[in-house]
Order: sequence, then C-alpha cells, then structure tokens
Amino acid sequence: MAFQIDDSRPIFMQIADKIEDDIIEERLPEETQVPSTNQFAAFYQINPATAAKGVNLLVDQGILYKKRGIGMFVATGAREQLIEKRKTEFYEQYVVAMVKEAAKLGITKDQLSEMIRRGEQD
Repeated sequence: MAFQIDDSRPIFMQIADKIEDDIIEERLPEETQVPSTNQFAAFYQINPATAAKGVNLLVDQGILYKKRGIGMFVATGAREQLIEKRKTEFYEQYVVAMVKEAAKLGITKDQLSEMIRRGEQD
C-alpha cells in the first residue's frame, strides 16, 4: 500500500486514486477484498472517516461493493470502467490542451505527430 500523502489534494481523493491505481494495475483484481477503512487509516495515519470517504467515493461509482459483515470488494468490470474513465480524463486534461496550444503556436498536425513520436523515444 506504499504511497506518499500529497498536501495539495484532499486525502480522501488520494485514497480513492490509490485504490483505482491498484485495480488498474491488477494489484487488486476484480472480486478481491480491499483493505478496510481502519487498515487504510492505520497505515497512512489518517482519520478513519477520511479513509471511509475515499472508499465510499468508489462505492458510489460502482467500483467497489460491500459484502455485509465481510468488507469491501472490487466489482466485476471495475478495471475496464476505470480505464475508460482515465482515458476520458487523459483526453480532456492533456490532449485537448495540447491541441489548443499547438494551434496557438502554429504547429501543424504533422509536426505535432512528429513531436509525439519523438516524445515516445525520450
């Protein structure tokens, strides 16, 4: 569960992102149990309510579900759902901004494609 808490973002969102990363990278496969909010709280030395807020964010999105008396589990299809969500965010945050900046600077589509290919080699 190693990762550093970043002061620039709400902790509950970082907990949710960490769980998402673990699901996408298959450290938490579908239908496996996730650590409890008390385990997150103890490990990261945060308030259990903060950890619960991050977990509940994923429950609300259908990524995790609760088995009464047992704990939280990764839902079937969660990984694919998260990958699609991240692709949409990537497009909105990076691609749209890059294309707008390229247009502003007079960079053609061919030049932009070449820059991306060059970026893959670096």
